[in-house]
Amino acid sequence: MSQRDFVSAEEVARRAGVSRSAVSRAFTPGASVSEATRQKVLQAAEELGYQVNHLARGLMRNESGIVCLIVSGVATPYRSTLLRELTVQLQLAGKVAMLINTDRSDGSVNSALEQAMRYRADASVILSGLPDKSITQLCLRNGQRLVLINRDEDQSGPLHINVDDRASAARVVTAFVRAGCTRLAFANSQAGTPSLMAREEGFIAAARDYGLDVVVERYGSTGYEAGLILAQRLLTKRERPDAIFCATDLIACGLMDAARHQFSLLIPQQLCVVGFDDIEQASWFSYRLTTFTQPVVEIAREAVIWLSQSDAAEGRSLTLKAELVWRDSVRGG
Repeated sequence: MSQRDFVSAEEVARRAGVSRSAVSRAFTPGASVSEATRQKVLQAAEELGYQVNHLARGLMRNESGIVCLIVSGVATPYRSTLLRELTVQLQLAGKVAMLINTDRSDGSVNSALEQAMRYRADASVILSGLPDKSITQLCLRNGQRLVLINRDEDQSGPLHINVDDRASAARVVTAFVRAGCTRLAFANSQAGTPSLMAREEGFIAAARDYGLDVVVERYGSTGYEAGLILAQRLLTKRERPDAIFCATDLIACGLMDAARHQFSLLIPQQLCVVGFDDIEQASWFSYRLTTFTQPVVEIAREAVIWLSQSDAAEGRSLTLKAELVWRDSVRGG
């Protein structure tokens, strides 16, 4: 038999000398079937190369097991780490992940999502605040279960998972003040996502409680190149900052490289820097960046647990804590 030939359950039944229904029961957890019959079926299936068609079985129950992962910035370290953990957790739960890249804005995202609907995708997970809210509505209109990560939509039904960005930002101000810093700045991109803006707003509010002003600069997308440009803008000011909170680690890495190599500044002696995400590069010897660890494992676990519950599971909001990781980019850490 060619490897491309499809092996049916009927063929397995004939090889094993059992009924078609016995084959189905043998591959159904908890079904009533004798151990002798099960072993006959499993041996016949192995000899023929038979695999259970879980998609067809799921569609009979109006379930496909497909979960769409809707993501922007898929190449960034934090997003790729979150994707890796989500796919691992989904696979352990017996589900299949379908990736939809939202970096383009030409209608291809909606087309890809509509195609996923035709495959009867059960659920979607939106991994960032960047994709347009219309995507959320499209998922809900098609009866999907929905997990929203780091989004600020006031939408009942989905599971909302957020990180305590404002509280984290307040801790940064405290760290800078204890390090003796008085000229604070915030380096952000122009993405304007809820999590980035919450960090910015929380940092400014906490600084005001100490009687300190914050210089804010925003530029481009949330990446290393933005950090280079933001360093140019902030470190050429007449009142040069002595402490900068960067919205993400990638921005912080670019800013630190510019500070050292273009402005000959010592970190942390002359400039304290804090990032957010705790990407792998943050621990590299070149940076040793003080930052916040995103609770990636917990985010993925909570999302998959909720998706694996019955259809009656109610939507809710969950706020997780980002842990501060002290390294060498802040004095007195």
